[in-house]
Amino acid sequence: MDWRDEGLIIGVRRHGESAVILELMTKAHGRHLGLVRGGSGRTLRSVLQIGNSVEALWRARLEEHLGSFAVEPLRSRAARLIDRAFALHGVAHLSALLRLLPERDPQGELFEMAEVIADRLDALDLAPALMARFELALLQALGFGLDLERCALTGATEHLAYVSPKTGRAVTRDAGAPWSDRLLPFPAFLREASSAPADPAELAAAFRLTGHFLSRDVFTPRGLAAPQARALYVGAAASR
Repeated sequence: MDWRDEGLIIGVRRHGESAVILELMTKAHGRHLGLVRGGSGRTLRSVLQIGNSVEALWRARLEEHLGSFAVEPLRSRAARLIDRAFALHGVAHLSALLRLLPERDPQGELFEMAEVIADRLDALDLAPALMARFELALLQALGFGLDLERCALTGATEHLAYVSPKTGRAVTRDAGAPWSDRLLPFPAFLREASSAPADPAELAAAFRLTGHFLSRDVFTPRGLAAPQARALYVGAAASR
């Protein structure tokens, strides 16, 4: 069994004296692990850093085996991010989110989104908004997508301003006004495609929204706490 694909490095751990277990988010094969012989040596150490992208050749005798990777560098980002704390929090958080996906389940759209974010992690004015959108997309991929297209009470598709924390459905400003203190704000940049940077208040509201549903539907049922890197990244985004 073998295939070749490009992948974003989301995890590396030592295995034996010189090998590592490499975890990739691949374009066509989903989240995938494999053994890299000599991966802890000087030649490959700088390549096998979280946030870098590689071309990987995976081989195994049987499909269900761990298999091994042979890798070649495609995009090296780690050196650019290493002296920027918020970028390091971002790559750690992005990797933690991707590890929530089932192994070997192709998620081409999430891969493309993750690559875009990884390329911009050192841009504090752009990356947080992309990360918030990515969290929404991840919820969808995991089966917990929110219904944000129309108002749950009126069916209207305009002036959506809130999201119900119970149902995950959008509500218009007028319809939700009597219960505004119980609803989650629905930031404009999540409602409308825009290249303009989101302001800190909108980013805080967006991460509060996605964080609520990640905690309720993903982390808590799995017995997990939200990654510390998320709190650090959200804090950096809100204080820019």
